[in-house]
Amino acid sequence: MSSTADATINALRAGHDELVAVVATLPPERLTGSSRCADWDLSEVISHLGSGAEITLAGLRRALDDSVVTPPNTEVWDRWNAMSPQDRAATFPVVNEALVSAYEALDDETRNTLLIDLGFLPAPVDVATAAGLRLNEFALHSWDVRAALDPSATVDAGAAAALVDSSGLLLGWIGKAAEIDGDVQVLVETTAPGRVFGLSITDAVAKGDAPEHADATLRLPAEAWLRLTTGRLSPDSAGAVSVSGSVTLDDLRRVFPGF
Repeated sequence: MSSTADATINALRAGHDELVAVVATLPPERLTGSSRCADWDLSEVISHLGSGAEITLAGLRRALDDSVVTPPNTEVWDRWNAMSPQDRAATFPVVNEALVSAYEALDDETRNTLLIDLGFLPAPVDVATAAGLRLNEFALHSWDVRAALDPSATVDAGAAAALVDSSGLLLGWIGKAAEIDGDVQVLVETTAPGRVFGLSITDAVAKGDAPEHADATLRLPAEAWLRLTTGRLSPDSAGAVSVSGSVTLDDLRRVFPGF
């Protein structure tokens, strides 16, 4: 049994149930209000998650049956972009439920052996990785919605636990090493769950083993680590975060401006 896949799928279910309940409470006029994603209103974040659910489900179905024909991503995006805010809010729960249910329906052997071609990676990946990438997208954009309504909102604890160990996967792409002068080795200590690892900022940004000689130490909850690395740890939502040594939290925010 793939415990990583299981935990990730469980977190997708919990996140789905939570966000659907929140979306159901939104009056029509609030759907066009601001989210915590700078460029999108709430309905646009919901639209992004809905189109992403459709595309992810299509890839999963294609991996299970190579005769399945799926529409191009652009067709899915165009359809969601053309929806009204109310239609986005009404359609998202249906399509995301279909995706989560499809993951839940995978038996143990399939969770361990199936390979899924996501289209943007050099090779197909296993269920744990594919579901983890969806969870990363879902958990952070769910926060974009929930935190716009409740400034104290955090990334779901189950999602943080499932994602923290694989959180280095995209750092080389999203991190801006040139924002720091010189090479910096950061010791990172997270809580909930507790992890100790290294953040290397040289000519690139990478997550790795804890450094023997750290230039700085960053201590924070795992959910805050996920928000930091995706440009979502603003001063008003930092919470229990401390940084000591040769870099500041503002320095790290420049390294991770978001996307």
